[in-house]
Amino acid sequence: MSAQSRPSETRPSESGLSREVGVLVGFDGSELSALAVRRGAVEAERRHTALTVVTAYALPTMIYPNMASLPSEPEDVTAKKEAEATLAEAVELLRDHPGEKSFRTAPGDAAGVLVTLSSEAEVVIVGARGRGGFMGRVLGSVSTALPAHAHCPTIVVPQHAAPDSAQNGPVVVAVDGSDTGRIAMFTAAAEAAVREAPLEVVSVLPTGDEWLYWYPELELSSEVSGRRQKELAAGLEREVAELREQFPSLSVSTSVPIGDPTETLIETSARAQLTVLGTRGRGRLKSALLGSVSRGVLNRAAGPVMVVPS
Repeated sequence: MSAQSRPSETRPSESGLSREVGVLVGFDGSELSALAVRRGAVEAERRHTALTVVTAYALPTMIYPNMASLPSEPEDVTAKKEAEATLAEAVELLRDHPGEKSFRTAPGDAAGVLVTLSSEAEVVIVGARGRGGFMGRVLGSVSTALPAHAHCPTIVVPQHAAPDSAQNGPVVVAVDGSDTGRIAMFTAAAEAAVREAPLEVVSVLPTGDEWLYWYPELELSSEVSGRRQKELAAGLEREVAELREQFPSLSVSTSVPIGDPTETLIETSARAQLTVLGTRGRGRLKSALLGSVSRGVLNRAAGPVMVVPS
């Protein structure tokens, strides 16, 4: 079936944004991107909004040493046809989706395409790993570029997450007292409200060993750590007071575990239906959130992770 003969609601196109993107999903034909599409359908129904699936394709550098090496069909045309064939798989996956849906191919780098489209989207959903150059780099350049530069939250679906994993679990958000953490917290509250799920606000206190490596003169005892933990817990309760006022029907709990932030969040993700992080944080976390911490969580999380732009 050609792109022209498809019904308008299922025709891949490269036209401008003529309609609300709603929930945006990156699809490359891989198993994990198919899972992202299914999650996108659930999100679109939950939010009562449109679902848009996009497949990006690279424009080849067409340099030919002589006329004999010219392909029978221009390489950019071939690339577009291959993308449309891939996108047709998503059309089939969503055949029974009752809501508004659209399918698009777009030339360019996957991260750049999704970042551009995200300006008209409520949320972007991608698989953690995929096929070839499209989603295969999600935990490389795409994973840093898309969450950091997207105009809306990005949900990354891990490789080993089942479609219904922790569907009755809480929404967990990691905060650190920064403005970015506050944005993530209120975004997580809205997500929890939509899902009718409890919200857990977590602020991880790093272990003393981490600080002693850099400041060996410090005297960090369990008493000092315990006191600091209580101070942070009290501050966190004050932080969520405004949130409880804005979401009076939402069940909100707070915790200040002591440990490695990455390991703590990975462990928590196993029982959460969604783990929410900000793009940047306070102190060392500010430079590492899309480095060691977020990369570690995205690589090993047992459930979907949402990264909220600042």
